[in-house]
Amino acid sequence: MLKIFFHILNTLIIFLYLFPGSFLGCIFYDDCKLQPQITDDFIISSNHFFSFIILSFLGLYSFQFRVNQVVFYLIFLATILEIFHLIIPNRSFELKDLFGNLIAVILSFIIFKILKVRRKK
Repeated sequence: MLKIFFHILNTLIIFLYLFPGSFLGCIFYDDCKLQPQITDDFIISSNHFFSFIILSFLGLYSFQFRVNQVVFYLIFLATILEIFHLIIPNRSFELKDLFGNLIAVILSFIIFKILKVRRKK
């Protein structure tokens, strides 16, 4: 069941990242140029951080026996989706977005490993 949620969320995130503009802004604000904010950004983008931390936990728990492959995939996905913002209309590449993605994947991995070690004890 977790694998299905992971694949659905993965597809949704890819769609939202590749949409020219803000799909959620189109729905909630009737303005495709306005991006809804979950919380204020700090050094990293909070929207990107929250979306990738949820996706990362789902991926890590869904594919516990292929953790390295999942982490590689998530880092690749986080990077390539942000690079695509260079060519997608009404989107822009931002380092704080990329860092939000990557920090979420790395933090998820660390927490996953800590919880896995604690469960073995």
